[in-house]
Amino acid sequence: MSRVLVTGGAGFIGSHLVEHLLDQGHSILVVDDLSTGRKEQVPVHPKVELVCSTVDQWVASGPYEEFGEAYHLAAAVGVRKVVEDPFGTIINNVVETAGLLRYLAKSSTPTLLASTSEVYGVGHGRPFRETDDSVYGPTTVARWSYAHSKAVDEHLAFALDQELPSVVIRFFNTVGPRQRGEWGMVLPRFVRAALANTPLEVHGDGNQNRCFADVRDIVDSLPRLLRSPEAQGLPVNLGHDEPISILQLAELVRKVLNSESSIQILPYNEVWGRGFQDLQERIPDLTRARNLVGLPPSRPLTETIQDLAESIRTEDSK
Repeated sequence: MSRVLVTGGAGFIGSHLVEHLLDQGHSILVVDDLSTGRKEQVPVHPKVELVCSTVDQWVASGPYEEFGEAYHLAAAVGVRKVVEDPFGTIINNVVETAGLLRYLAKSSTPTLLASTSEVYGVGHGRPFRETDDSVYGPTTVARWSYAHSKAVDEHLAFALDQELPSVVIRFFNTVGPRQRGEWGMVLPRFVRAALANTPLEVHGDGNQNRCFADVRDIVDSLPRLLRSPEAQGLPVNLGHDEPISILQLAELVRKVLNSESSIQILPYNEVWGRGFQDLQERIPDLTRARNLVGLPPSRPLTETIQDLAESIRTEDSK
């Protein structure tokens, strides 16, 4: 089996991917600056090496190494981080990605680039298809810096298509064990509050529809998409396509965890400041992914909530 590069491999999705690749017999180099990832989430194994570094510092440090595959998951993540540091978000997502793709193009390394449903922008009232136009809010609103930066990342990958075989994955609300809520992720925020019997804060009116996919269902598809010749040079939506409103999600978390928490609805401006923009519906069209590699049956959201709660309890007990 080949040696594989995983940037962001100490993070939420990245650590699950590292475990999956390890199960397939690969040796893995993880590059992660641990800004949102955690060292203890990286498997301690002879075939796994962790370099604690930003991607650009690692690229600059040398010596050059060839890999059988690369998975670029390192990025600024979370609405709070984006709103609080839009400049850092842009630099982290664009500059580091550009340097890494140029590095990997030297040996035409098959590369998976992690992108996001945010690249679709403000939406259009139906499931997002990979061929849709992107429409963003104004550049004066920091909220959209993440979407713009990830769209530029995609452009960079596609611009190198002749030298760098790649596939771009647009994640839609991936959730599950090890996800943390400090940066605004809704499900771990709800679960932690429910375990503590404190109010579950619903931002906006609660009628926003989202689709939540368990990370353990998602990571199985990543190597298969990267290894699919038909997927090369394409963006691919990945997630679940059964929507639930944020208010319904809060109620489900209370029910599954037998919580006495109340539900508190807070206007966006009280949480994120004036001018914050969001969209009411974010649902993926998964036709392309299903046609390319098929998708495994999705875990029930109730199971994901229970397992996320257990991971939070375990983390807090340490």
